[in-house]
Amino acid sequence: MNPDTTPLHDAGSASSTADHGSDAWPADFSAAVESMHAASLRPEITLGTIRPPQRPAPFSHAIGLEVAHPDEEHVPVDSEGDAFGRLILLHSPAAQEAWEGSMRLVAYIQADMDDAVASDPLLPDVAWQWLNESFAEKDARYTNLGGTVTSTASVRFGEIGGPPRAYQLEMRASWTAEGTDLSHHVEAFANVLAHVAGLPPEGVTQLGAR
Repeated sequence: MNPDTTPLHDAGSASSTADHGSDAWPADFSAAVESMHAASLRPEITLGTIRPPQRPAPFSHAIGLEVAHPDEEHVPVDSEGDAFGRLILLHSPAAQEAWEGSMRLVAYIQADMDDAVASDPLLPDVAWQWLNESFAEKDARYTNLGGTVTSTASVRFGEIGGPPRAYQLEMRASWTAEGTDLSHHVEAFANVLAHVAGLPPEGVTQLGAR
């Protein structure tokens, strides 16, 4: 299976290489995993370990990020929050030719949007620009970046709960990280999640609902 097309919504059902213990990990992969959890995130975003897909690479690790709510203390595997993301690290010591490196990151973000934002036809372009700008801001160096951004609308009919109309944005992206310090990549990814979730700039108090 191509790791860039792995269905990330199934990540919670797959076995993790972490189950076998970090003693069996290559030194570079172990350092990369540790750096992911050392990322400096804004207080509204929580980070937790989730189970990655097993087959795309010899070694894999995954984290889930979510915009925290006051009554939540952990990141669920299957989130129903307003905005959440998953970032999967795939490591092949043989350095796969298609990756042009040994550390491949596969990202997924899903966020609810209000109709005023979702109706903008340039929203996918803006979201992709957020990703590129976040990489530059955090000095997260990479190659082979690719992905898709999808804006969708759902209309509910009949006896079904929820708002009559709902809008979502989904981003799928993958890139090859340079080096083993992935903390800046996680921070850049968290910046994009904050943008799509409609969080105000850090240090600014948001008044009213998004």
